[in-house]
This record gives sequence, C-alpha cells and structure tokens, in this order.
Amino acid sequence: MTNIVICGANGKMGKMIYSCVSEREDCKVIGGIDVFTESYADFPIVSLPSELPEKPDVIIDYSNPASLDNLLSYCLTNGVPVVLATTGYNEEQMAKITAASSQIPVFFSWNMSMGINLLVELSKKAAAFLGEQFDIEIIEKHHNQKIDAPSGTALMIANGINETFDNTKQYVYDRHSQRKKREKKEIGIHAVRGGTIVGEHEVIFAGKDEVITLSHSAASRSVFAVGSINAAVFIKNRTAGIYDMSDVLKEL
Repeated sequence: MTNIVICGANGKMGKMIYSCVSEREDCKVIGGIDVFTESYADFPIVSLPSELPEKPDVIIDYSNPASLDNLLSYCLTNGVPVVLATTGYNEEQMAKITAASSQIPVFFSWNMSMGINLLVELSKKAAAFLGEQFDIEIIEKHHNQKIDAPSGTALMIANGINETFDNTKQYVYDRHSQRKKREKKEIGIHAVRGGTIVGEHEVIFAGKDEVITLSHSAASRSVFAVGSINAAVFIKNRTAGIYDMSDVLKEL
C-alpha cells in the first residue's frame, strides 16, 4: 500500500487524483495540501506540508511553482519521495529540483500521460531512423484557459527529438516574421488555444513526397492523474535520483 498526499488537493487535478486513487487497491490518499483547506473526503487538508499530521510514502504535486520551496523542504527533511507534475518552473527552480534529487527520489515529467511519454519515445526512434531527410514540426492544442505556450509537453517532445541529433536543432516558434525558406536544423513548434481541448499533440515528419505523423489526444484529465499515481507507486521505494515516465515504461 502506498500512502499518498496530494499537493493542490482542492484543484481540479487534485480531486481527479483522489477519484482515481479511490478506485485502486494499491494506494490510498491520507492527506492533502492546499491554500483552500476545506475537506471533501476522508483525509485532512492543510495549508503547508509541515502541518501534515502523518508522514506519507509519496507526495504528488499538482499545485503551483510557488509551492516548490516548502514542498522540497518538507520532503528533504522527512525523506519523502515526490512526484512533481506541476509545470511552469523557472531555471532556478529546476536547479533546486535537480539538487533535491541527490538526496531523495524525485519523479519529474512535463506530462504524466503514459501515452504522451510513449509518443516521445516513438518520436525519438523515428527521428533516429529518418535522420536529416525529414523536416520536423510539432503542433500542440489546448483549451482556451491554458496560459503557457508552447506547452511543456511540446517542449518535452522537441527535447527528446533534439537529443537524437546531439542537441543541434533549433526551435522556431513563429514564422510570420521570417521571410526565408525553412532550414534543416529547425524544429517548428506551434500552439493552438481554443474551447475545452484537454490536450492534443502531433509530430510531423515531412520528407520528399511522403509524410509520417505521430499523434496523441487526451479526452480527459484522468490520463494525467493515472500517470502520476503510477509514478507515485513506482517511486515509493527508489533510491535518490531523478526519474521520469521513461523509467516506468521500461518496467512494463
């Protein structure tokens, strides 16, 4: 049994995680952290990690980058593994996450969907096979309330592909101001915002007289919740280090 605390417990994803955990027998939510401490289930919700009445096996964070310092402080002090599913961290915060991983297990991914992470792996294999003969473009679509663009997931896909080319590719986010032909070293990344689109990502490999497309579409936020719960169960007894969904996929 994996005892889980949800950071951001009163948010949409926090409640979704609780709902998904309730359907499983291998884990249980024993607490929550949120600025809004109103409880909606059989576990307490506190405003700070230090106020938790019981030490969890793992904390899943779906809150806000502003919560990072308090969260890492608690986890480092108490030796608690953490699953970081929040997006929007700056470089300084990413450095703190990396530093923390030298002392505790840290699971970090820009996207917790198993399908998306499989898409990344397939895109990397396609890039390695196709080489420089195909142009690569990434299109991501999200709901009209999403603030950041491009999405962290689109960048995760681009970074995975770029690793295949020894990080020699350059990202191009907007072409309207460029009056020139597309260069081979480019990876185009495009963002669409509209309606209630949960999340769609498409990777296009365009070559001479043929196009290969890899895509993923999320119909519900539950795919991200399930992925973060799987990550929590996976990381419970791991040694210190930084893990991502590719580590989970290796064990399937």
